[in-house]
This record gives sequence, structure tokens and C-alpha cells, in this order.
Amino acid sequence: MSDAARPARRAETDAAATFRAAVGGMEAGMELLRRTRPELSFESQPPPRKLAPFAAAVGATLHEPVSRREPAFPGRPADASEIGWGSFVLLYDPAGQAAWAGPLRVVVYVRADLEPEIAADPLAGQVGWSWLVEALDARTAGYQRVSGTVTRVVTEGFGAKDGEPVTTGFELRASWSPAARDDLGGHVAAWCDTLCAASGLPPLPDGVRALRTSHPRRQRP
Repeated sequence: MSDAARPARRAETDAAATFRAAVGGMEAGMELLRRTRPELSFESQPPPRKLAPFAAAVGATLHEPVSRREPAFPGRPADASEIGWGSFVLLYDPAGQAAWAGPLRVVVYVRADLEPEIAADPLAGQVGWSWLVEALDARTAGYQRVSGTVTRVVTEGFGAKDGEPVTTGFELRASWSPAARDDLGGHVAAWCDTLCAASGLPPLPDGVRALRTSHPRRQRP
């Protein structure tokens, strides 16, 4: 290797080590949540390839606590205990990007079902966004340039699905830049707190209101 190539190779090695450490923080956060929130299950997902030089992604499924589950009966879907879904993407660009505040960016998605009258509440979007902001304030060492959307979705069946009931759903998409590289476990916890709040599971951060989930459950999107 030439002397001119060594600095670039060293920078690449350092960047990979930094990202591995960040992913390790993510994994530590998930392990803690597995112990404290047994209703949550995690699975690896293919990360986006074009948004940053380094990326990792995980998905989460939230199950209704056993004590709250409805009795089983013939014809009830096998996944009827699933009440919320989400994804967490960690992006790392050592050079940073114009829309970021630093080299790291987190992108999250949260989905849960809501009762129609709750989804129709004009304040539902503000309440949903407050779940995320208050969870980030409570769980992390800091964050910057948070942005996102809250969507209320109405799903109707047609044709062969014409007899299925109308369902209403809550979706939150957001991104932000962690203030500290060694705080990724807290950001994972904030995402999961938001997912639990959207699905109506306590305990919730101070000041967060719970909405009721709807029945029957929808199949995972």
C-alpha cells in the first residue's frame, strides 16, 4: 500500500469501527428491552443501501400482553395478538449530510390500529407526535433536527374482502440525529416507547396519553 493510500484506508477502518460500536449500542438496547418488555420481538431487516455509506435496520413486532389477550376461538387469526409494528434504521456517513446534524441519522416507522372515533380526533396527530418527542427527551442524551409525519389510515375491503370491517390505523414516520454516538440504546428505547404508546400499552412516559387500539386486529402490513 502506498503512503498516499494509508490515510484513506485508516479513515475507512475507523469509520467501520465507529459504526460497529453504534450498532453494538442498538443491540444492547434491544437486549434490555427484551428483558423489560417481553411483548416486543425484534428481527433484522435489509438496510437501505443508497442513503449512507453505512446502514443497519431492525423491525419490531409488539404483542398484546398475555393477561390482556382474548380467549382463542376457531377462526381467530394466529397473529391476532400482534398490536403494533415498527422499524428502526441507523445511518452513518462519516462526512455527514446537509440535512443531518452530525454523522448519524435515525429513521423510524411505527404502525398501530386505532378505533375510528379516536382516529377522527383532530388532535390525534399532535398526541402521536408527542409520544415520540417525550420518549426522546426521557430516554436519550439529546437529539437534533427531528422531523416526521403522523398519518391516520382508513382501510376498506372490496371484492373478496368486501365483508371485512373497516379499520383505522396510526402511522408515524420520523428521523433525527443523535447527539451522542454512544447513546443508540436510548434511541431504540424511545422508538419502542412510541410503539407501545401508539398500541395503548403502559407504562408511558410522564404526560403521554394512551389511545385505545381497535378490534379486530389487522394482518401485519
